[in-house]
Amino acid sequence: MKTLLIYPEYPATFWSFKYALKFIHKRAALPPLGLLTIGAMLPKEWPKKLVDLNVAKLTEKDLAWADCAFISGMVVQRESAREIIARCKEANIKVIAGGPLFTNEYDDFEDVDHFVLNEAELTLPPFLADLEKGKAGHIYETSGFCDIRKTPAPMWELMNFKHYASMSIQFSRGCPFNCDFCNVTALFGHRPRIKTAEQIIGELDGLYDQGWRGQVFFVDDNFIGNKGYLKNHLLPALIRWQKGKRGVPFNTEASVNLADDEPLMEMMVQAGFDAVFIGIETPNEESLAECNKRQNKNRDLLESVKRMQRAGLQVTGGFIVGFDSDTPSIFQRQIDFIQKSGIVTAMVGLLNAPPGTKLYERMRNEGRLIESISGDNADGTTNILPRMGLDVLREGYGNLMQHIYSPEHYYKRAMTFLREYKRPKVRTPLDFQRLLAVLRSSIRLGVFGKERFQYWKMMIWTLFRRPGLLPLNITLAIYGHHFRKICELKIAQ
Repeated sequence: MKTLLIYPEYPATFWSFKYALKFIHKRAALPPLGLLTIGAMLPKEWPKKLVDLNVAKLTEKDLAWADCAFISGMVVQRESAREIIARCKEANIKVIAGGPLFTNEYDDFEDVDHFVLNEAELTLPPFLADLEKGKAGHIYETSGFCDIRKTPAPMWELMNFKHYASMSIQFSRGCPFNCDFCNVTALFGHRPRIKTAEQIIGELDGLYDQGWRGQVFFVDDNFIGNKGYLKNHLLPALIRWQKGKRGVPFNTEASVNLADDEPLMEMMVQAGFDAVFIGIETPNEESLAECNKRQNKNRDLLESVKRMQRAGLQVTGGFIVGFDSDTPSIFQRQIDFIQKSGIVTAMVGLLNAPPGTKLYERMRNEGRLIESISGDNADGTTNILPRMGLDVLREGYGNLMQHIYSPEHYYKRAMTFLREYKRPKVRTPLDFQRLLAVLRSSIRLGVFGKERFQYWKMMIWTLFRRPGLLPLNITLAIYGHHFRKICELKIAQ
């Protein structure tokens, strides 16, 4: 059966890096890891073609070739997914859908022939068996969780590497914590399930053998969910892998208690990790208690960030405003924390209640759900009625975002970070595209940009004080351009 693996387009969002990617002539930040893995789980004899709408168009020739289409996506890709489904139905192609978007909203997609929901390792095999017998059902779902030690390596050969800024792999699923606004545990459970070190090395070898030398993102929702296995098996294996010819930089997501474990941070840096996303959420202790963010409570969050930076891990952070415990003072408190922390990439969003979370149930019981969730973490929308009032929340949020991403405050924060940050052991190779990015940023931002004074101030400071961080300096400047464009597009409306 000729199969299209179709990934919907992302709108311009905080994490799309749409305006930053142009500087390095890339079309997307990351490949569709889920679909590449699905491709490896489908029958080997099926011809397969990946169409990622973030890097290529879905052509009439593609549709004429295919017998069926597997579509996966997240909530933020909802509108693009609808358009894809409509085109596939017009072409009389069977549509099979899965992933977080469809798991939560399958009732809203009447034209999908078959839903393969939850974890495909469990739901795809019975669908394929029924399909072969000619009696495939409409919905395949499960409440169980799979053993990802049996998950195959992604089919890297289906993609064109030159279009992507970074690659992605997955070591674990699940998180030991239970934050009431997060749907990770609803989707993947509390007990972190892990792949073996041998699996991860095999996947990295597959990328390396295909010619990839750039950054690799470990997409785990909490990379340090099983510290024992990390310290005793995976990180030693990654350290060995990096020696000699490798030199591939990694980044990932983790909980803030990483800062409490200096040996673990040191091993991660030796293994090639140079950045980590942390859910900071808020400096308000009452709000942390309200959302059951116990790993963030009763600690000096600012010092925790500094410890990670000094260890050699750039901290990118998630922040939330709109908790019931928040008052209008929270906006300035968030600004002060973000600026002092040197968290350059600070994703601030309004509190939302994703379906399947404890927060969603509470908001529904209180009659405070107002619309469907957008899936965009930083577009200034929310699906709940906040205690402080919607107008007050949106105005305060808009002011906060415009403040932290104004050139003056963004570059000041970046220099705060560069002073703290320990130079990473493994760095992204300075290839031709990145050399061109230096030239493009110097012209676009340093000559014509509103931030040209701040741009050259940071550039000269870095050149004389921290010359080894000059490539990172350029990256941060380009990111700042993207974030300001997003603020103009989403917040200043």
